[in-house]
Amino acid sequence: MNSERLRIQGARELKATLDTPEEGETDAVVVACPPHPQMGGDRRDGRLRAVGEALCERRVACLRVDYGPYDEGRAERRDVREALSWAREGSDRAGLFGYSFGAGVGLLAAAEECEAGTTPAAASVLAPPASSGGESTADAIDRLRSPLQVVYGERDGTVDWEPVVERARERDASVTGVPADHFFVGQQDRVARQVAEFLADALGPETQC
Repeated sequence: MNSERLRIQGARELKATLDTPEEGETDAVVVACPPHPQMGGDRRDGRLRAVGEALCERRVACLRVDYGPYDEGRAERRDVREALSWAREGSDRAGLFGYSFGAGVGLLAAAEECEAGTTPAAASVLAPPASSGGESTADAIDRLRSPLQVVYGERDGTVDWEPVVERARERDASVTGVPADHFFVGQQDRVARQVAEFLADALGPETQC
């Protein structure tokens, strides 16, 4: 995997790292949204890095982003949409991945993209909270037209994931429970493979090894 640091210019300048496969070109990219920035979450998060590596093994690039100044999830949604816009400029298909706070922000941003007519090719969230910035992330699923995967820790007591999982099951999305807590200690590689397999398949068979 090759990694390149870059900056995305928009309403708020975003720092990002683009992970690309070592061999061969790709025309698919996944925007990865980190956990809560006030709790140390950034694009270097171990779960995001593991997903980036697993995606590159499947010939899909991964754009790991840092948000701009903290805004309780509201401006962060715009940051994610800016990153998706950047990703679409250089690829045929852009997907989305988010963990924890990033899962909530990602779901709401993806729903807004769908309403704007720029539906992400696929979305996967890990340990999603029930709300973000005062808005229901479960309700966002009803507005989302992309293929969706929800992965959650069965012992996760940090976020209220149940409403999102229930709504995802109602719309027949891919839902996977992992015997882990919110941090997926010792399970990062396993979870990353599940996420990467779903996203690579949803982004198109031609992206797979």
